[in-house]
Amino acid sequence: MIVAVIDIGKTNAKVALVDLATLSEIALRRIANASVRQAPYPHHDVGALWTFILDSLADLNREQRIDAISITTHGATGALVDRSGELVLPVLDYEFDGPDQLAADYDAVRPSFAETGTPRLPIGLNLGAQFFWQQRQFPAEFAKAAAMLMYPQYWALRLTGVAVNEVTSLGCHTDLWNPWTSDYSSLVDRMGWRRLMAPVRPAKDRLGPILPELAQRTGLDPQTPVFCGLHDSNASLLPHLLSDAPPFSVVSTGTWVVSMAVGGSKVELDPARDTLVNVNALGDPVPSARFMGGREFSLLTDGQPQEWSKDDVAAVLAQKALLLPSTQQGSGPFPQRAAQWCNADDLSSGQRFAAISFYLALMTVTCLELIGGDGPTTVEGPFAQNPLFIRMLAAATGRPVIASETSTGTSIGAALLASDVTVTSKGERTAPPIERAWREYALAWQQA
Repeated sequence: MIVAVIDIGKTNAKVALVDLATLSEIALRRIANASVRQAPYPHHDVGALWTFILDSLADLNREQRIDAISITTHGATGALVDRSGELVLPVLDYEFDGPDQLAADYDAVRPSFAETGTPRLPIGLNLGAQFFWQQRQFPAEFAKAAAMLMYPQYWALRLTGVAVNEVTSLGCHTDLWNPWTSDYSSLVDRMGWRRLMAPVRPAKDRLGPILPELAQRTGLDPQTPVFCGLHDSNASLLPHLLSDAPPFSVVSTGTWVVSMAVGGSKVELDPARDTLVNVNALGDPVPSARFMGGREFSLLTDGQPQEWSKDDVAAVLAQKALLLPSTQQGSGPFPQRAAQWCNADDLSSGQRFAAISFYLALMTVTCLELIGGDGPTTVEGPFAQNPLFIRMLAAATGRPVIASETSTGTSIGAALLASDVTVTSKGERTAPPIERAWREYALAWQQA
């Protein structure tokens, strides 16, 4: 069975073909996902994304028959649609700071961390704050809304005409969901939004076939089923929920590095350090923490591949050249700290890359400690291809790390919604290095 996975990340949008027989990606189309910086506020270019999705489905279907479609997207994003399914307002970019203008008013109505597991986050990172701001700033347009949809289900609506919601996106620091009662939060009722909330369906639900006009446009079989879809970090987690024995941790890397602990140590989450309760595809709460590691990597390296040598690594370890948090402020475990370099004069480009990789690994270690992470750690996404990140993660946790073989763990997880197949983690297993220099470097960073 071949599943086309529509994967809308914050930085890139992808359509991947996943072969469920081999649990591998066999084709991929990708574009940059740039938001539109114009009135009425910065927003996602859903028109360009829709054209890309349909063109990719048509192109890929000519190469290999597509049997089903699944969807995964980044979080902190939702859509307001009218009765015909058209947007009443553009899909807001969560990096827009407009919602901060009404922070005091929103804080007066939002639920507590104890109720939702959602920390209070800046800009538009709490989806509830986005909807609150949109209702206040654009009351006439908001009044036309017939449904509030999470972002994966907005695309599902466009594909099938069926309006639903789903718990992994509702439970992604939105303020909208109570993971302990599996119901909408008090905010939804306080704001009178419950009537707008589409029915909640499981991520694995088959919503229906692709719309006839889309079948004609893409060449897909008119009976091609579309599955409900889920939040991208939870897509990375799903294969492990189905196959791995707890305790274990999964680190999903992209624009955000999201660490999730399953069966770990019991700890009290600290909302001031960007820890939160996610809700997995089975509906269960998952202690999580994150930082904007992919964005930091791009800023620190200009997004360019870096050459490095063993001598570069040895030099960085020996002189303990440290990058301390945080390059991207306002989120993550050190949201108010300004980045600084220590013992880092005259670093070569290779040495600088090693220190950056170590910094990202040690930020991830901090996240895992904050959520009680235990057992082996599987790294999904781009950082799985960085052996320096992987080795420092193993050194600092003292536990093995598995670097996932797939280019994006989200695609495999999202494709599994269309099947009952289970998957064992595939990838190279790295044990903590025996050389003391790695652990000593980690300790120096943590002390600094």
